[in-house]
Amino acid sequence: MDISELEALLTPEGLRLLESVPEPESTADVARAVSRLRAAGHSPDLVSAVVGQARLRARARAKFGAFADRLLFTRAGLEQATRMPVAARHAGRLRSAGIRRVADLGCGIGGDALAFAAAGLRVLAVDADEVTAALAAYNLAPFRDEAEVRHGSAEDVALEPGDGVWLDPARRTAGHTETTRVGPGDYAPPLDWGLALARQHPAGIKLGPAFDRAAIPEDAEAQWVSADGTVVELALWSGVLARPGVRRAALVLRAGSAYELTAPADSTDEAVRELGAFVHEPDGAVIRARLIGDVARSLQAGMLAPRVAYMTGDAPLHSPFAATFRVRETLPFEVKKLGRALRERGIGTLEIKKRGVDVDPAALRSRLGLRGDDAATLILTRVGAKRVAVLADRVGESHDAEATRRP
Repeated sequence: MDISELEALLTPEGLRLLESVPEPESTADVARAVSRLRAAGHSPDLVSAVVGQARLRARARAKFGAFADRLLFTRAGLEQATRMPVAARHAGRLRSAGIRRVADLGCGIGGDALAFAAAGLRVLAVDADEVTAALAAYNLAPFRDEAEVRHGSAEDVALEPGDGVWLDPARRTAGHTETTRVGPGDYAPPLDWGLALARQHPAGIKLGPAFDRAAIPEDAEAQWVSADGTVVELALWSGVLARPGVRRAALVLRAGSAYELTAPADSTDEAVRELGAFVHEPDGAVIRARLIGDVARSLQAGMLAPRVAYMTGDAPLHSPFAATFRVRETLPFEVKKLGRALRERGIGTLEIKKRGVDVDPAALRSRLGLRGDDAATLILTRVGAKRVAVLADRVGESHDAEATRRP
């Protein structure tokens, strides 16, 4: 979205038109909507803005739920925006730490700032991009008494004593549509500046989950977050926002519930053991936080192989931090023999999981010639130099299990 499209959209006519446009479900729907609106005499800028927003709102429901239908987005802003349940937890941490005013530096379209304001915090939201700042101001309008939005540089913001800081630096090239990822040296605002600021004010810094662990400050709490099975961020917390004695944390959000594993450092893996009655796959946040050993001990399990994130054991235990599979048998790791064995067992629906082996699950599935009414999971991995295929059944996950906490 450019400034002319924004100006056309942020008018009574533009906003009314946006509310009247059906959600496009395909490129053909988009083309028909554009043709219909242009035939009705609307300007090219307004049509582009309205149809673009209708498409973005549809995508945004995965992060914002029904709230997406009253927000405005850029494509790049939506890609980097924090999911609502995660942002709500950020806001809760700030409140619990006694923060009353937070500067959201690099606020994007205002997703985190919305959660902060909704939690009763006073918010100063700043973004260096003019269009993005304008959209943040629109999105935060219901909280005009709690939130101020500025177009400007994060580095120029004068903070007050006691202010908290939330920093979500842009990790992609500038722009509102097609962008590419950049390295930490090119974040905006600069990461080094943000880390220095976090030594002066209590701060949370949102980064990608694959951020270089060697660059994590020793005195920061590093919290990896997964939502419904996908690791979505790494948050670095400083000052009173970092919990005493916690340097590694894995927060797992699933089906409306939250579970957290915390530790003072990386945990030591359990020893390798032979395949048992169960295979456990740690949640991605646990893997990123390097707390697999803690989960293995809670499951009375060991590692299936060195440097492979599968655990195995005989105890019928479950954890919110791992998916559990009951082992049926091992099968030949050779396509023709494997396909024949699966057909003999009547398996027509197959979940394929793999770690430590170079296999394309989609390509493999097409070659197996599956037939039958049964369903199963196939776990492809290795033990030492040997590749193994484990036929298993996914065990129902327990969402009400108590979160494990390492002392």
